[in-house]
Amino acid sequence: MSQNRFSRGEGPSQRQLRVGELIRRTLGEVLGRGEVHSDALRAMSITVGEVRVSPDLRIATAYVLPLGGKGADEAIAALNRAKGELRHHVAQAVKLKFAPELRFMIDETFDRIDRTRALLADERVQRDIARRDDDDGAEG
Repeated sequence: MSQNRFSRGEGPSQRQLRVGELIRRTLGEVLGRGEVHSDALRAMSITVGEVRVSPDLRIATAYVLPLGGKGADEAIAALNRAKGELRHHVAQAVKLKFAPELRFMIDETFDRIDRTRALLADERVQRDIARRDDDDGAEG
């Protein structure tokens, strides 16, 4: 019995990564140049951090964040209203059999980085790191 390569928990394929990056770049350029007929989107500066594409390339989830992180809900709502026009731009730039359905989510990468830095800066963590370094030095 053959095994579906997507059921083994592997990461995205090279094609998914390549298509995701093309879509990310296209969305970033379209939003940056203000090519969307939306006053709300033209008034915002939105960063497209990552685009993840489903294995069948029919769904593309864009992780976005407005400049400064403020107005995230408004940005998602404006992107969803302009979804059809953005999909048209993506279809022109990325030649696929089907134009992927676009979904938008807030990019929480920077929040996670800040939380990680705060954890690493905690005095108890620093004490544990120093203790481990002392233990490693004693064994050598």
